Amino acid sequence: MVMGAALFLAAGWGVAEITSLHSRGLILTTTPGLAPLAAVLGAGLLLGILLAVPGISPLATGLPGLVLLGWSALLVVSARRATRLIPLPGHSFAAGFGSMLTSGVLVLVGAVMVVPLFVPSRWRRRYADDDYADEPSEFGLMRLPPGPAREAGAGRRGATAGTSTRGRLVGAGELLGLGRAG
Repeated sequence: MVMGAALFLAAGWGVAEITSLHSRGLILTTTPGLAPLAAVLGAGLLLGILLAVPGISPLATGLPGLVLLGWSALLVVSARRATRLIPLPGHSFAAGFGSMLTSGVLVLVGAVMVVPLFVPSRWRRRYADDDYADEPSEFGLMRLPPGPAREAGAGRRGATAGTSTRGRLVGAGELLGLGRAG
């Protein structure tokens, strides 16, 4: 949602203003050119952060990316319908977004945005150090810390506070002190 808004509002406005500056013969390093340049760079930076940070859901970029790819496919099938669907016609950010759509920039951005959907590690849950030490794993097994702390009863519920979750997985019998399940 945030990425879609950033592309439409910030990048769309920035592209429209940059196009306007270019038609007037001004360059981006002039004072009027810095704000549109910052808007486009800000949208690009947000996209880069959402793509690169592993803790962010792949849906944050994947869903807007799928929308951009679908919109670009609609442009190929029916250009008039695709451009008519651009919201808030008459505003500068809508004109810039339309310019990015018709030039093919959005199909490229959309293709990049869907890449995290195909990275399996982005879909896995990450555990904090101690927050989930006494909860079952996805296999119904409990995590015991490695080393001598296990023999001292660290596997019993409540005794795992302050231990690492990087231990081996054990069954319920071993967790209750009935011996190692094998």
